[in-house]
Amino acid sequence: MHSFKKLMIMFLVAGFQYSMTVAQPAKEYGTEHLSIIKVTPKSFIHVSWLMTESYGRVASNGLVYISEGEAIVFDTPVNDTAAVELIRWIHSKMNSEIKAVVPGHFHDDCLGGLKAFHEAGISSYAHTRTIELAREDGVTVPKHGFDTGHTFQIGGSEVICRFFGPGHTEDNIVGYIPTEKLLFGGCLVKSLRSGRGYLGDARVGEWSNTVSGIKRTYPDVKYVIPGHGRHGDISLLNFTIEMFEKDR
Repeated sequence: MHSFKKLMIMFLVAGFQYSMTVAQPAKEYGTEHLSIIKVTPKSFIHVSWLMTESYGRVASNGLVYISEGEAIVFDTPVNDTAAVELIRWIHSKMNSEIKAVVPGHFHDDCLGGLKAFHEAGISSYAHTRTIELAREDGVTVPKHGFDTGHTFQIGGSEVICRFFGPGHTEDNIVGYIPTEKLLFGGCLVKSLRSGRGYLGDARVGEWSNTVSGIKRTYPDVKYVIPGHGRHGDISLLNFTIEMFEKDR
């Protein structure tokens, strides 16, 4: 079941690869396993790729926020090799300690590299349902759980993890950094011109309401990072709401 789910994710997010054919932001770092793109002076998108036989490399986004020598990571890279590379970059290049890693939901593109973080002694946090679903899937399980949300202090700045409701999955959360006005939406938020993606674990009837709640809570958001494809602004929330509105 787990392997089939991975294959379906790869098939249906392959459309997000359109973003690789248009102008991209400058990379801070790039190898065959990992790219890092600066969004703000303190915020970076990490991009890694799942390999598929039929569709090649499919890009997945995560987020790194760094403040005063401390860092938090949202979503691991897709495998341990890329995760080790990201950990090394944060430690060596950015001279920062990773205080926490937070998988946004239970799919491989969120926690496929979690073992590497645990082996590096880094604490992991996730929605309690993510922990349950990861355990059922037989993959590495986050160590600490929360229900409605959790707030971290990273270098003196608040970083908020919050569950707004189901959509892409029943356990998907988002991350918000007030000082940056930055939202990491993960796979709950769609990049512009993308398709619906993998719906095998989705609650399509609740998706639009969930993202509408995010928009109401963070109306001044400036940067929005989706799980796949190009990042943007609040227009990504509007696009996602409209995509699933007819399913309410």
